[in-house]
Amino acid sequence: MNETMTKPAELDQDSPDAIGVPRIGRSMTRLRLMTGRRLIGRLAIESVAPGLELSHLDVLDALRRTQTTGEVTVGTIAEMLRIDPSRASRIVADMVSRNVLRRKASQADARRIIVVLTPLGQRLLSEIRAQKLSFISEIVADWPTKDVEDFAALFERFIDGYEEVFLSRDKDTPG
Repeated sequence: MNETMTKPAELDQDSPDAIGVPRIGRSMTRLRLMTGRRLIGRLAIESVAPGLELSHLDVLDALRRTQTTGEVTVGTIAEMLRIDPSRASRIVADMVSRNVLRRKASQADARRIIVVLTPLGQRLLSEIRAQKLSFISEIVADWPTKDVEDFAALFERFIDGYEEVFLSRDKDTPG
């Protein structure tokens, strides 16, 4: 097992990391707990498509992220969400029956079936984005513009680094 995964890094007590890294860690925990409540998703569902489940939003997000690289199949969604293809198929079928997604023949290979958003699915994604931006705007409403710009750049840099480390370690992790 990778030693960096099993043992926290030794921090020099005079280093900014001795205070900053644990603070970031605590803030990440708080953010994860609040994000886990999925308030933004619940509000979007309530506003656009009552009766939808939060797991449906995960499918929409997987579809949104992967459609830019090509056509999306149920298999692509299963892979993105790391779920069994039969489960992904059932979720997609439910979303098709609710008019959030639709199936259609691939333009590249008519034997292949792809999944696309319906206008309702597009509205739901737009509502999620609007809710998210509303939350962020409310949080930074009294921040100086420079602070918002600096935080945006630093947060993006942090998330880029987080994603890089995550992907490098996750590829060999089961489940």
